[in-house]
Amino acid sequence: QVQLVESGGGLVQAGGSLRLSCAASGRIFSINAMGWYRRAPGKQRELVATITGGGSTNYEDSVKGRFTISRDNAKNTVYLQMNSLKPEDTAVYYCNADLSPSGSYYRTYWGQGTQVIVSS
Repeated sequence: QVQLVESGGGLVQAGGSLRLSCAASGRIFSINAMGWYRRAPGKQRELVATITGGGSTNYEDSVKGRFTISRDNAKNTVYLQMNSLKPEDTAVYYCNADLSPSGSYYRTYWGQGTQVIVSS
């Protein structure tokens, strides 16, 4: 079985920082892209940032310059450093990974989510 477990969420004041982590565990042959998504109250889930296996990154416009995605391939972990947080960043943050358990196919796995609340 494969699990993605997020951590690092919490309550922070506007202008503050948080670092989210997401560790993949279980049967893992390889991981391609990893990413972070979020769902704000009353809104649909949206892409925040992605990172390929080679380290290329992509960001949603509203987080560019404030958030940084990175990964540690040895630890099967993806991070999201969030600086200059705004109340509109309040959401449940989910990580995902395009992962192959055996080397024969890839599928997308999701974490359970971690809550981020930014107070004004």
